[in-house]
Amino acid sequence: MTTILRGITWNHTRGYLPKVATAQRFMETHPGVEIVWEKRSLQAFADEPIERLAELYDLLIIDHPWAGFAADKGILVPLERHVTDAFLADQALHSVGLSHESYRFAGIQTAFAVDAATPVASYRADLLAEAGEQVPATWDELLALAKRGKVAFAGIPVDTLMNFYMLCVTQGEEPFKDGGQVVSEQVGTQSLELLRELTTLCPEEMLNWNPIRVYEAMSAGKTIAYCPFAYGYSNYARQGYAPNVLHFADLVSLGSHGPLRSTLGGTGIAVSAKSKHAALAVQYAVYMASPEVQRTVFAEAGGQPGHRSAWEDEALNRRTNGYFQATLPALDRAYLRPRYCGYLDFQDRAGDVVRDYVISGGSPKQVLEQLDRLYLTSRTEAAR
Repeated sequence: MTTILRGITWNHTRGYLPKVATAQRFMETHPGVEIVWEKRSLQAFADEPIERLAELYDLLIIDHPWAGFAADKGILVPLERHVTDAFLADQALHSVGLSHESYRFAGIQTAFAVDAATPVASYRADLLAEAGEQVPATWDELLALAKRGKVAFAGIPVDTLMNFYMLCVTQGEEPFKDGGQVVSEQVGTQSLELLRELTTLCPEEMLNWNPIRVYEAMSAGKTIAYCPFAYGYSNYARQGYAPNVLHFADLVSLGSHGPLRSTLGGTGIAVSAKSKHAALAVQYAVYMASPEVQRTVFAEAGGQPGHRSAWEDEALNRRTNGYFQATLPALDRAYLRPRYCGYLDFQDRAGDVVRDYVISGGSPKQVLEQLDRLYLTSRTEAAR
């Protein structure tokens, strides 16, 4: 008799093919098991309520901001109860930045970090050379290159909000540290103005681009030579994946504040608490998250591993033009955004508020006050 596990992930090479590859190999070594992965758009991946997916699937690929909601509502299997202490210790020791910790909330390990990402810089070496330009090292150099029409980044609401966090954190103030406000008026205003200034120097169409759209435009076009920050995709650093190979690098420095600290992303594999085959699903999740599989089957299928040994692997770096070694410093200093139960309600609304200012200008103070109201509402509703 065949036991079927169903999983849901997101529709991109990085999101889908590594899951299929690991499932195929797991099935080959576990007769009588069938694992079927389905996929949804990147937007649906960010928006669709996790409790609905947990009703339909055994395995879920999730964003870490869901950790608080999942832990509070008991939606996912507490993985720490089903794996060895040694396995969890290895995952923590070899985390890429705060990736492993990001899925742990209120003592519950909601997922294993099988995919790690944060906004990093990328560029077309050939286009920079044609323009007689170097890879920017500072914010001022970035602005100068943007004035030449060579710069673009992801401008959809959620990415705009993540970039706002980045600029606040880089200036020494992590958002949400004060229980009554998102960020101080001084740091918030400066961050909004910096982001607006850069955005006005970039192509308008990028305001509707997510990171994938940025990388597709960069790799296929002849204009955009540099992206200062977008969630990294090692796929575009691999020969043959896109029309032109992209090179990836650490982020520029912001004056005396040093290199930008971007906002951690990535994904984890979780098991639905409603799964009728939870023990088997956890066994497969452990297999996918194990260091050997992360370095080989997962990464070779286009994945972007969450285990540090893969990021430091020389063979994998050769295949990706040094993507992992070049961007690891940015991952290690990345900011971990909130994960409380109502946070995603805030994120869904706040991105539009920040993006509207970046596009149209206005009063930074009013923008910050609006963010504070959204924040307090999200905390109040979560407490109900």
